[in-house]
Amino acid sequence: MVPPPGWDTIPLRQGTDEAVDHVIRKAVAQLPVGFPKDDIPQARLKLAKEMKKVVRRARSKGGLTLYLPTERLHGITLPVSIVASEPIEIPRVRPDSGPEAVLMALASETPGTEMRELDHTAALRSEREVPASTSQGIEVAHRRVEYFVPVPDSTPDKYLTFSFSALIAPDSDPAFTDALVELFDAVMGTFRWSYA
Repeated sequence: MVPPPGWDTIPLRQGTDEAVDHVIRKAVAQLPVGFPKDDIPQARLKLAKEMKKVVRRARSKGGLTLYLPTERLHGITLPVSIVASEPIEIPRVRPDSGPEAVLMALASETPGTEMRELDHTAALRSEREVPASTSQGIEVAHRRVEYFVPVPDSTPDKYLTFSFSALIAPDSDPAFTDALVELFDAVMGTFRWSYA
């Protein structure tokens, strides 16, 4: 998968601290001209705290890799993230069925889903709005888009999940969020299987 220009990749198993330090250094280097030098340590600490929270949340959901925009686009920091999760096993619907049958069964039970194809592999795409809920630990409403992709020729059948979240600020233009979702769909269009 090829992230857009201006994004950084943060591995969540090894090398996480080094990648997070790189992101923080980059963010500090991009502080606006005239930003008070005395406030830089506080800004660095605040960003480090936020990054730890994002990494912890991604890991808690089985994340392997976190992708974050780290450069401003037209002066705006995009409020989005992508998490690629470690493969999970799902039993087949019937012993003689394949992963496509599992995807179809999931699609029939999950609103907002549709079948797609990624690198000649059937995939399931879902999209939904997630409202803010302090009782569930969701601080800000967001749009979530997920791709569920079977790993070819895996035994037992394994699936990867790619999750995209775009924060929705109050009074934000829905067209902006739609554009961010289109960006994620374009990124997923770059997905290719690679075998080591």
